[in-house]
Amino acid sequence: MGIVSRAASAPENAQAILSARNITKAFQIGKDRSNKLEVLRGVSLEVPKGEMIVIVGASGAGKSTLLHILGTLDRPSSGDVFFEGKNLFTMGDEQLAHLRNNRIGFVFQFHHLLPEFTALENVAMPALIRGESLQNVRERALQLLREVGLEDRAEQKPPKMSGGEAQRIAVARALVNQPGVVLADEPTGNLDSANAEILHNLIWNYNKRTGQTFIIVTHNESLAQRADRVLRITDGILQTQ
Repeated sequence: MGIVSRAASAPENAQAILSARNITKAFQIGKDRSNKLEVLRGVSLEVPKGEMIVIVGASGAGKSTLLHILGTLDRPSSGDVFFEGKNLFTMGDEQLAHLRNNRIGFVFQFHHLLPEFTALENVAMPALIRGESLQNVRERALQLLREVGLEDRAEQKPPKMSGGEAQRIAVARALVNQPGVVLADEPTGNLDSANAEILHNLIWNYNKRTGQTFIIVTHNESLAQRADRVLRITDGILQTQ
């Protein structure tokens, strides 16, 4: 997949922690290279530091595809993404993996906790991957467990937790490396309404208290109503609601 504008300069808006320019994404259908499904069609986005953005849209509109590109889990067919002034897709895969672990937090619909490790170890995992010792990261992980209301579950393993508890631990894990931005893809999509509301409150309060930047894909209207800005994807095009 060729990337255009590889020598593009950084965005003029110096306050944006993350910027996307004219992002397109097309997937080949079958063996015919000319038969493609265009999922994103020239998406541009500026994300100021500390903003909480919610992206909504119908299933298949391209919400998750955009989020994966912003988080460098996938590459665009064309366009540029700048994060903290760096043009991400001029980097190699190893550099991007390092950046993802250190500067981008992820929360998915399913928590993806490691069942053989405790809640504390799961929260600490991104820091352990980058070479910190558990001793050094322990207090930071415990503080995050306090903030999500689960300090008393620090030594429990995921199979003994409820879905809501596991998802709150996944949020704490996303925050442990103090990322520049947290990307959340339907973070409450697998929860009942009560647990979804707990998670909404947690994310909103953390954003307002710390200035942590969040970009969230969701179908949940309650969460969307709390965002600083709501964007809608329709037929691969991003629109402000």
